[in-house]
Amino acid sequence: MLLATDLDGTFLAGDPEDRLSLYQTIAAHPEIKLAYVTGRSLEAVLPLLADPTLPQPDFIIADVGATLVHGDSLQPIQPLQSVVDARWPGETQVASAIEPFGLERQDVPQARRCSYFCTPEQAANPQLRKVADELGCDLLYSAELYLDFLPKGVNKGSSLQALADWLELDHAQVLAAGDTLNDLSMLSASFHGVCVGQSESALLEATANHSRTLHASRPGCGGILEAFAHFGFLGEHGIAAERRQAAQPGKAELVMVYHRLPYEEYRNAAGKLQRRRPTSPNGIIPTLLSFFGDGRKGSWVAWAVHEGDEPFDSHTTVDAERYPKLTAARVKLSKDEVDIFYKRFSKEAFWPTLHTFWERATFNEDDWQVYLKVNRAFAERTALEAAEGAIVWLHDYNLWMVPAYLRELRPDLRIAFFHHTYFPSADLFNVLPWRRQIVGSLLQCDYIGFHIPRQVENFVDVARGVFPLKALERQSCAPRFITYGCAVGLERMTTELDTGSRRVRLGAHPVGLDIDRVRSALEAPKIKELMAQLREEMQGVKLILSVERLDYTKGILEKLNAYERLLDDNPELIGKVTLVSVCVPAAREMTIYDELQTQIEQAVGRINGRFARIGWTPLQFFFRSLPFEEVSAWYAMADVMWITPLRDGLNLVAKEFVAAQGLLGGRGVLVLSEFAGTAAELKGALLTNPHDPADLAQTCYLALNMPASEAKARLRELFDIVCFNDIRRWGEDFLAGVEPAQDDEVLELAG
Repeated sequence: MLLATDLDGTFLAGDPEDRLSLYQTIAAHPEIKLAYVTGRSLEAVLPLLADPTLPQPDFIIADVGATLVHGDSLQPIQPLQSVVDARWPGETQVASAIEPFGLERQDVPQARRCSYFCTPEQAANPQLRKVADELGCDLLYSAELYLDFLPKGVNKGSSLQALADWLELDHAQVLAAGDTLNDLSMLSASFHGVCVGQSESALLEATANHSRTLHASRPGCGGILEAFAHFGFLGEHGIAAERRQAAQPGKAELVMVYHRLPYEEYRNAAGKLQRRRPTSPNGIIPTLLSFFGDGRKGSWVAWAVHEGDEPFDSHTTVDAERYPKLTAARVKLSKDEVDIFYKRFSKEAFWPTLHTFWERATFNEDDWQVYLKVNRAFAERTALEAAEGAIVWLHDYNLWMVPAYLRELRPDLRIAFFHHTYFPSADLFNVLPWRRQIVGSLLQCDYIGFHIPRQVENFVDVARGVFPLKALERQSCAPRFITYGCAVGLERMTTELDTGSRRVRLGAHPVGLDIDRVRSALEAPKIKELMAQLREEMQGVKLILSVERLDYTKGILEKLNAYERLLDDNPELIGKVTLVSVCVPAAREMTIYDELQTQIEQAVGRINGRFARIGWTPLQFFFRSLPFEEVSAWYAMADVMWITPLRDGLNLVAKEFVAAQGLLGGRGVLVLSEFAGTAAELKGALLTNPHDPADLAQTCYLALNMPASEAKARLRELFDIVCFNDIRRWGEDFLAGVEPAQDDEVLELAG
């Protein structure tokens, strides 16, 4: 069968349960073809195609019948469209002929029609009809307000009839649904029809004697469901037997959805799967765990690689003593799925695009399908874990599509998403082939958090290119954030959006630091010994420190070239400074970094070859991962911390340096890229442009020669910011943003 439905007031209206039931019925019956038949233009229909909660149409009849396209490709349905095109005199000709009548044209997208605001008195002017006849157009007047000039003989009904004939459908297998008088042409044809509940009285009067038209009692989708049952489109069992139920609620009041488990899995010498605490210096995982420390029921959803025939445990404890009511809900993935979803696709398609290196991105449709499959698996597991009305906290771009699937499965949930990675401007993000699906999914959330206001506003700009959004609330970014002092500064940001179907709140929450973790590292006896050793070795030499992962976004090569320039331009520094660069290698599977690694190694060799002297090495390069405690010792000893990413969502290394220096009463200077997210937060840093080699070298020189009093003052300001806005405050502020109207409840949840 073919369901041909108007949109506003019909397919997009009705009780939420009726909408869900109809949409699920269509999804469950692939034999039901769906056609949107609307007065909107195709351009105005596009936002609906990005809404993951709506069934996607097989066909679209837009512009009151003047536009006919395929729903998947949006290409014209030929030869049907060519017939309409041949009857249209042209927009310019119609607009010029109507100009003397003084009608106000509607400022909405249109194709092959011209629409005007028109009073009943104006519409009764016989000269309008005469002009329309001379142009070869039909007039359609509706709602006592809108006047459409359309190609002769073209309307919703004629185009729907042409589509049905082209599809060779028996007209008895077509159900037309509408609610206003401009739907009459569909309901006057030989199809089955339904005027949904709360339809215009004029439409009801005009169809009162139509034997094939049902006047339904329920509005919107409910009326269509009535028609399905009335005309027997789904057989004798009707809708009830076919309706797919939403997932049954679980028990978790807070569900953390993260790509990694809160513990590490490894195989011992005997090949048995074992668990241990995470060795990664990621302070986020223990912080997220802390929200379950009050005994609240919770689940942590993450992937687990499973190969072979051995039994798979879908649920495990995390820490029975510290978190007695927290369960790890494991999503079973094969190693190949993880490699495609995370190590290849996410890092080769999304990562470069997000960090403004779109020219490095590789887009593969097969990989996207694996990504969707994994996100669907995460959503299904989450839906089974969450209690009625629970908060679901999703993390980062690896799980972009989870909100779309989850909202369909569990419309009762409060879905929150935190974007840990940089979110770029619209002109860069729009390179992604799947941007509409991604944005449509994210807008199913109740709350979305980013590190800084600039990233919030970038998302809003991207979303505006997909949906006709309305900004409901905005707020000043000062004094929490720098406004005009850096490349990622912003004066005001949007905090609430209206998508037309839901409200989405937005917030800026820079991830903080676990200060106690840094303190514990510095107090360890072996680290105190290491600091004493470094102090002796570096006596008389100023230490410039650089710590980052191997990645083209981190600006490592640019920094090395700037250091070479620094020594070239300032020969008095030779023998007096040393750059220590700690570069953490990428996973072996990530071959995209091989060329960069070679270029870095060549630069290191060149610099040391040019400037090294007996007893002095200008550049010490550690191409390995160092324990956090050892890195903390280097932080404490550094005179200058040189952090120069070309683009970074935040950069916690900068905060770790500040914490180590502040805890020991140091006076190290932070030189920070103004393209790092934390540049908008860390007042007191020396900002530099990593794309400008001269500025990189000059700012580093200023830091090396900064007066001690200024260096101490800057560090005090930085340390105060890092201590106050720590990792705990980040989590509490984010959860408070999820439920602003129930702050007491959220604070209780945060413990």
